[in-house]
Amino acid sequence: QVQLVESGGGLVQAGVSLRLSCVASGRAFGNLPMAWFRQAPGKEREFVAAIRSGGATDSSYYADSLKGRFTISRDNAGNTVYLQMNSLKPEDTAVYYCAAGTPGTIYSSGYPKNYRAYDYWGQGTQLTVSS
Repeated sequence: QVQLVESGGGLVQAGVSLRLSCVASGRAFGNLPMAWFRQAPGKEREFVAAIRSGGATDSSYYADSLKGRFTISRDNAGNTVYLQMNSLKPEDTAVYYCAAGTPGTIYSSGYPKNYRAYDYWGQGTQLTVSS
């Protein structure tokens, strides 16, 4: 089992930057594929970014619409994955969820964008961006 706890959301004004954190526990973190999704009211859960460790380097993936503004990173020593969000817009308002997948099986299940490929989820952190 993997437990995920997100933090860092809140109420901010458009244009600012914010960083979300997700701390994982329960199993070895270094080889866990990790991702961020978000869900706005009345909308489906949406892929934001994903990251997997590949030995000396990490591979990251982004929703096309968020490339250049959002950056995902991980600190394997601290069991933490981050989402740096810049130039926030009101349309970024959503609950942001951290997710983890099972190494191996996730890669044949629609990784990185299919939320059904992930086995573990945090409780979410609310981000509200005011105009």
